[in-house]
Amino acid sequence: MLTVPNVITFARLCAVPVAVWLVLRQDFAMAFWLFVAAGISDGLDGWLARRSGPTLVGTVLDPVADKALLVSMYVTLAAVRVLPDWLAILVVFRDVVIVGGVLVLGVMGQSVTIRPLLISKLNTFLQLALVAVVLLLSAFDRSWPWLSTTLIWAVAASTLASGGAYLWKGVRGQ
Repeated sequence: MLTVPNVITFARLCAVPVAVWLVLRQDFAMAFWLFVAAGISDGLDGWLARRSGPTLVGTVLDPVADKALLVSMYVTLAAVRVLPDWLAILVVFRDVVIVGGVLVLGVMGQSVTIRPLLISKLNTFLQLALVAVVLLLSAFDRSWPWLSTTLIWAVAASTLASGGAYLWKGVRGQ
């Protein structure tokens, strides 16, 4: 249980409240660097886990840490008016629908295997890119509306597509 990848993942999970606090204080530069460090640590713990073999704790904790950071950043950045509130609601709602669907299928006795879809991987990339870009721009008091707007709509579209794809898979029983 106490493997290096799990310790790194737990540290990333512990960084979530710090990142929220930094954004609420509008210390966007520190929040940006913490977000970058979390991204690097996610890659590092994944690489280490593949080399040493994954653990049950790691397979549960890693996606929880990832989702906790992303959802927290969307909600907090919306609260401080850096991102639109409707986007934060959409991102959170998609995750709630997916988790709720998995729970319902589990209660119904259906085996649920969660494998990320290609659209979901694209969605995660776009979500991460948007948070990084708005933190960086906010840190330097810069505004590139075309970039932010493009990423916001790309995240919205990919979030809807990803949520719809998971819903479709769940309904079809695949």
